[in-house]
Amino acid sequence: MSLNTTGLITTVEDGVAVITLDRPEVRNAFDDALIAALTRAYDAAAVDPQVYAVLLKANGPTFCAGADLNWMRRMATYSRQENLADAMALATLMRTIDLCPKPTLVRVHGSAFAGATGLIAASDIVVAVPEAEFAITEVRIGLIPSVISPYLVRAMGARQARRYFLTAERFSAETALALGLVHEVVSAEELDAAIVRHLKALKAASPGAMAATKALIAAVDRPFDQTVLQDTARRIADQRVSADGREGVSAFLEKRKPTWGAA
Repeated sequence: MSLNTTGLITTVEDGVAVITLDRPEVRNAFDDALIAALTRAYDAAAVDPQVYAVLLKANGPTFCAGADLNWMRRMATYSRQENLADAMALATLMRTIDLCPKPTLVRVHGSAFAGATGLIAASDIVVAVPEAEFAITEVRIGLIPSVISPYLVRAMGARQARRYFLTAERFSAETALALGLVHEVVSAEELDAAIVRHLKALKAASPGAMAATKALIAAVDRPFDQTVLQDTARRIADQRVSADGREGVSAFLEKRKPTWGAA
């Protein structure tokens, strides 16, 4: 089934929720309607038992140019309370992607600017073509990359964020790879094959273990202390006695495929 709403196409293909930005006439820039649609799409994928991974991609030559100009014009007339509500909607989208229990992938075939870099940084696996360009441009128009900053600083580190947040300069896919914003850079001809390769690896993994692993990473992504030590011990103990944990270990010991990868 395919659904096209507010510049977004959503489909489920072989267990993958494919979310496609479809506003090429404005370089896939997002506005309040698209932000809401994206949030709904990720929420739906998170609870769909037929979905094991989520892929974000885009139509047209640009991946995403950031904020839509008409939306920005409307924001300029908003009160502080209206702006706060508007910003919270974007912050909620970023958090929804970040906390999605399913693996989230991004296929970057063109430029990604401003808020688009937040979509990328909040996701699990990002593959880009060498021609892709990136920029965190908010300071150029007197704004700050506020709601996307937790994900970008986590991905790039505070030291690199100081430079790229402040200069708003464009940087290449290879630089994005070195910064940790992108995981892999491949040619346009190899882009889809790279995505398929990652999806194949994810499909072979336990859905329950992947969700637990994502929660684990969020829990330990902080200074290591006794609380983290105890928490990590509790989490692996819980996973070992779960249905997926028992099945995975049994299948390994019995040298067979686990039930989730038998098809």
